[in-house]
Amino acid sequence: MAGSDKWDSRYRSSSEPGSAAKVLLDFQHLLPARGIALDLACGLGANGLFLAERGLEVHAWDSSAIALEKLNDFAAQHEILIQTQQRDVSLDPPEENRFDVIVVSHFLDRLLCPAIARSLRPEGLLFYQTFNRNKVDSVGPSNPDYLLEENELLRLFPRLILRGYREDSGFGDTDLRNQAYLVAEKSSAVVTDDASPQEGPS
Repeated sequence: MAGSDKWDSRYRSSSEPGSAAKVLLDFQHLLPARGIALDLACGLGANGLFLAERGLEVHAWDSSAIALEKLNDFAAQHEILIQTQQRDVSLDPPEENRFDVIVVSHFLDRLLCPAIARSLRPEGLLFYQTFNRNKVDSVGPSNPDYLLEENELLRLFPRLILRGYREDSGFGDTDLRNQAYLVAEKSSAVVTDDASPQEGPS
């Protein structure tokens, strides 16, 4: 699968999934009691594991076979049910009207954003967190194509209803100085037909 070798190499030396994204931890009270969730570009699956432990049916997609193998092993050891799939989401985006919850962390493909919004069911929730261009240190990508402009995350999902947002920029001393996060809901009354953003990763 294109681009998977780089991520396989990175995940080969990783073992534990770590913690779920800050946006998911801060807004977990908005999660439905049941439903179908997607951990998109899941890596080692911390977000998906968090959702599965809260009773959701979880699908976890990533291009790295190594990451998914480690996620499957961890889930089996802890008796957590999660459905993994090796999938390049930029080439094979999620289907329309399929998920009640979608979580994206530390991944950015602007051209995929309309498909993510369309994949939510009515009243479905998107939890999105990733790095900014004006980050204060070297954590995260260096290529600006994979970094958010100031307030850009607010503009990438124009048809969704904003439920939560945070962008500290250079202020304070928290890990979120480098990132922005958003929680947004798909209206039950509006069909999402976003125009595709013009800027995308190269």
